Amino acid sequence: MSLQHVALEVREADADAEVAFWLLLGFAEVSPPGTLAGRTRWVQRAQTQLHLLYAEEPVVPPHGHVAVVAEAFAEVCARLAAIGRIPELREEHWGAPRAFAWSPAGHRVELMAAPPG
Repeated sequence: MSLQHVALEVREADADAEVAFWLLLGFAEVSPPGTLAGRTRWVQRAQTQLHLLYAEEPVVPPHGHVAVVAEAFAEVCARLAAIGRIPELREEHWGAPRAFAWSPAGHRVELMAAPPG
């Protein structure tokens, strides 16, 4: 069994910037089913999707986060810094660099050079 998708709430006005952020992390935009068009945007990397659900008052957890393995860790951090989303380096827990960055909609995203284990 594997995780297929995560859904995050965003304002519709923030959707373009939010999609652009996820594209920098190696995701590609994909079309949602026609029944969901106009109320969500989707991005996908390998078999994992992220659904950006439009909400007038999005709920953004202060500590909850999405974690993404960024094999080209330094390059990804540099791309994010170039758009003003400067990753904050954190302590290595499993011998690989990691950092946190915040998406344009305010979601906390952990970047990992390698997964735990």
